[in-house]
Amino acid sequence: MSGWEHSSTKWNLSCAVRVPGGVNCKGNVHGFRFDIRRTVLDLRHHLPINPFQEIRKKKWFAEQNRSIPSELLNSARVFYTKRFGTEENMTGSDYENSAWPELSDCTLCPRECHVNRNAGKTGYCGQTARLTAARAALHFWEEPCLSGTNGSGAVFFSGCNLRCVYCQNHEIAQGQAGREITSARLSDIFLELQGKCAHNINLVTPAHFVPQIITALRTAKKQGLSIPVIYNTSAYEKPETLRMLEGLIDIYLPDLKYCDPDLSGRYSHAADYFDTAAAAIAEMVRQIGAPVFADGEDPLMRRGVIVRHLLLPGCGKDSRKVLRYLHETYKNDIYVSIMNQYTPLSHVSGISPLNRQVSGEEYNRIVDYAIRIGIENGFIQEGETCLESFIPAFDCEGI
Repeated sequence: MSGWEHSSTKWNLSCAVRVPGGVNCKGNVHGFRFDIRRTVLDLRHHLPINPFQEIRKKKWFAEQNRSIPSELLNSARVFYTKRFGTEENMTGSDYENSAWPELSDCTLCPRECHVNRNAGKTGYCGQTARLTAARAALHFWEEPCLSGTNGSGAVFFSGCNLRCVYCQNHEIAQGQAGREITSARLSDIFLELQGKCAHNINLVTPAHFVPQIITALRTAKKQGLSIPVIYNTSAYEKPETLRMLEGLIDIYLPDLKYCDPDLSGRYSHAADYFDTAAAAIAEMVRQIGAPVFADGEDPLMRRGVIVRHLLLPGCGKDSRKVLRYLHETYKNDIYVSIMNQYTPLSHVSGISPLNRQVSGEEYNRIVDYAIRIGIENGFIQEGETCLESFIPAFDCEGI
């Protein structure tokens, strides 16, 4: 997300470049580009989107019946005949949810819950094998090399394997919003977003649905999906799961929230967060390599890793450790996005210091520190980013 002002004709933002000890104003940009090294972009208008003809729906059963091994289909028939009484009562999604062997004893994420999500059980993420999403729409609040002028095609999945006490998207993270879909429908959604001129497909909090997403991506790519795919994650991931995605993901967009295990244990119920996230980011960089941008005046990222760090109130010391680790480990092989958009929602009203905003002085000190240690490839934020209006409505739009 970024600090937008909304008008009837365009999204715009007063833009500045941070330098040690002050801010040099440079006018307005479309998007929120604060590249510490590069030149600030000119104003861009967000043009109306051309009407989109929805892609004709596929026949799920016909396609999946050809791709699923016969022994799995036979097992599905036995299981669902017992459950529904007759095979005629089964739907395509019923067959699909029986075809994810990784979910029968789920260890996709570091929680390693070992629950049978195919049988309707839920682990820490709160999700069964039924793919659930809460929104699929053009999203204009990512880093400018991702949102561009047309927007990022963001798909917000329900559930999460962290329980951040300050979560900005707690409605979907806790599974309180969303709609069940099949992987075939998900592949349609990808193609529909491409048809709406999205610059990329942005998979938001996808870790617990990786097998279904892999199937959807492969199907969509066979049917013409050609824009980059972003994996947008907390980075609380297993490298083994990320390796399943190799060749399907173009841009990794992980967080690196904490270094201090006390902070990560207290605020995200994951004392092992740093070690786990560091290993995950290393795997992401191994897969993707150095950043690649499209040619043009407003270059979009085609491949790369952007690591986000959200500054939390009172956590400046830990933020400096995070930035130093990223710079010393990866230099210019990654981009670093330093975010000041922390929004203290009502559910943290009794938790100090999370019940207040990040001050401008706190944020400026962190940005000056990033410049001082030599970070060149990066994004920073200025302006009123601490607003609930920048949290999208999880109303199942596009699902």
